[in-house]
Amino acid sequence: MSETVLTNVRIVLEDGVETGTLCIRDGRIAAIDLGASALPGAQDCDGDHVAPGLIDLHTDALESHFVPRPKVVWPDHRAAALAHDAQTVAAGVTTVFDAICAGGFDQAKSVRRELFSVMLDAVEANAGLFRADHRIHLRCELTDPGVVALVAPELSRPGVGLASLMDHTPGTRQWRNLEHLRTYLLGIGKTAEDVEDELKERTERGRAAVAENFDRLAGLLRETDIVLASHDDTTPDHVADAQAAGCTISEFPTTLEAARAAKAAGLTTIGGGPNVVRGGSHSGGVAMKDLAAEGLLDALASDYVPASLIQAVAVLAKSGVLPLHAAMALVTSAPARMAGLDDRGRIATGLRADLVRFRFVEDTPVIREVMVAGNRVF
Repeated sequence: MSETVLTNVRIVLEDGVETGTLCIRDGRIAAIDLGASALPGAQDCDGDHVAPGLIDLHTDALESHFVPRPKVVWPDHRAAALAHDAQTVAAGVTTVFDAICAGGFDQAKSVRRELFSVMLDAVEANAGLFRADHRIHLRCELTDPGVVALVAPELSRPGVGLASLMDHTPGTRQWRNLEHLRTYLLGIGKTAEDVEDELKERTERGRAAVAENFDRLAGLLRETDIVLASHDDTTPDHVADAQAAGCTISEFPTTLEAARAAKAAGLTTIGGGPNVVRGGSHSGGVAMKDLAAEGLLDALASDYVPASLIQAVAVLAKSGVLPLHAAMALVTSAPARMAGLDDRGRIATGLRADLVRFRFVEDTPVIREVMVAGNRVF
């Protein structure tokens, strides 16, 4: 029987923060006591905070290790997956849903089709080497005419726990403002002529493919136990479509109107951590801090910056939008409930000892230690 005692810690509980002692035994939280411990071997944490390990329902970071530069595919797939895992635990994330793109929304990212099963295999094959608990989020790109054929054979993989229906057609959702998309494409090195050609091609192909794929893919997913999310909802009609499709989550709503409609429809919402840290969206969407202030934000995901989760918690707490324990719930207990994970996400006796220890240096949260099932992994 292994036991670890952490004392002189600020324990982030569901209803507040209490200074006390945590006892961890055989990978689970065995006891929570207020006050310091005099037990031999107790680890004095010097007043650091201890919170549940962070749960990330959507991160695109895995792909950045497989494709570190445009048209550069890293040859050692295990090494790429392990580098992503190291980045994950260093960010305080103990459960991660790796968002793997099924299909590509533009021809420049057609490599995603080739890497789809490769990345799925890498997550599955290296589970015993990972420090975090890795699961799979299928990013289903509806603008790809071949997306149903890509996704259907993979739905029985045991690690698949979440799927999202994505539409990146120019002129709608995230890219409803074409000037924002033009600016983005020019910023990644495309010429003005290339941008206009791409917008025309993506618009024509996207409209036709989404109309063909939405109902077919939603129908396939409803026959599984996979949690289904809509993506970049912008209007109440988008939310109504998501509800009809069987979605329970609206991830990254782009307008206040859509977030309100999602809440009224009983869908939970996920916002982007980078949006909170930066103070707004890079593509013209609503600021997640505003949704949080109105009670319309249920959870945060790291999107494209794993470290943004703990930083977003700090921003929300330090700015007074939410108290620390409520901000922390956006990246712990809330995503656990949304994904159906009832053994983690809270500091409570009997639950997995997935924990992150951190302290604030001025306004920056600095991670000191991470545990997964009671084992120190960082």
